[in-house]
Amino acid sequence: MTESAVVGLIVNPAAGRDIRRLVGGASVMPHHEKAAILRRVLRGLDSAGVARARYLPDGVGIVDAAAAVPGLRLQLQALPIRPQGFAGDSIEAARLLAADGVGAIVTLGGDGTNRAVATTCARVPLVAVSTGTNNVVPTMVDGTIAGLAAGLVATGTVAPDDVAPASKRVEVSADGVDDVALVDVAACRDAFRGAAAIWDPARVRAIVLSRAEPWAVGLSSIGGGLRPIAAHEPCGLYVELGDAGGTDPRVRAVLAPGLTADVPVRSHRMLALGEEVALPGTDGIVALDGERELPFRGRVTARVTADGPRLVDVRRVLALAAGAGLTSHAG
Repeated sequence: MTESAVVGLIVNPAAGRDIRRLVGGASVMPHHEKAAILRRVLRGLDSAGVARARYLPDGVGIVDAAAAVPGLRLQLQALPIRPQGFAGDSIEAARLLAADGVGAIVTLGGDGTNRAVATTCARVPLVAVSTGTNNVVPTMVDGTIAGLAAGLVATGTVAPDDVAPASKRVEVSADGVDDVALVDVAACRDAFRGAAAIWDPARVRAIVLSRAEPWAVGLSSIGGGLRPIAAHEPCGLYVELGDAGGTDPRVRAVLAPGLTADVPVRSHRMLALGEEVALPGTDGIVALDGERELPFRGRVTARVTADGPRLVDVRRVLALAAGAGLTSHAG
C-alpha cells in the first residue's frame, strides 16, 4: 500500500446543465448537489487512506463547499489553473494530474467531460461519476463508494490492472484533423456548430459507436435498439440514418433525459476493431459524444479501437477488496 497516495479530482460545473435537458423537460444538475456528491467522494478517499487530493478549481465554489467535512484528514490542493468554463480546463487538469503521477482521477460529469479528460490523462485509471446529461461512460454510483474505490486503487490496495481495463474509443479524421470520442461519432448536416448538444436525429447522417446499450441516453441508444454492443465487446457499430419522411424502419431511442424519438434507420452493421468506415456527406459538422465539434468539407473517416482510457469498475474494486479481507478489521 502506498502511504502517500494522491488522487485527482475533476468536477465539471457545466455538466448536466445543457440545452438537451431543457428540450426534454428534465431538471438541471445543481451545483449544491455536485458539492454533496463530492463531499461523499472525499469521505471515501479519506477512509481508503488517501493522503492528498489535487483538484481542478471549478470557479463556482463546488469544491470549496464540499471541503467543509469535519475531521477530514486528506489534504486538498488546487491545481494552478484559472478556469475558463470550457473543456480545456478539464484537458489541462488531466494533463497536470497525469504528470504528477496520481494513482486515480475521479471525475464528476458526463460523456463530454470524460472525453476531455481521456485525451490527456494517459494511463491513469478514471473513476467516472455520473452528473452529466449523457452518461454512458460514467456510472450512477454513490460518491462514498466511488471515493473508496478510487482510494483503494490509488493506494495499491487493489491492483489497477485487475479493475481498470482499457476501454474502447472512436477515432475520427476530418479534413486532416484527428480527434476521438469515447462513445459516438456522428456526421451531422449542420453548417454551423450552434448549440453544441444534439437532440434532433434529423440533423444526423450516420453514427459510429464504440458501445450501444438499450438503456443508454443519447445517440448510442439508437444503436442499442438495433444491435446492443457491450463496453467490453471487441467491436463497434455503424448506423446510417434515413430521411424523416421516408419509409425506412424506425427504432425508438432516448436522445436526452425526457426526450424519446422514433428514428429512421437505413442500415447498420458491425465494425471490427480498427476497421475504418467513411461517413456520408462532404460537408457539415462532426459531433463527438453528442456535441458538435469539428466542421468538415470533404472526407470523414472513423474507426473503433481499444485505445480508450482505463475505466475503473467500482463494483469489482469493492468485491475484490471484500474477498481479500481488505475491508475487514478486528474489533
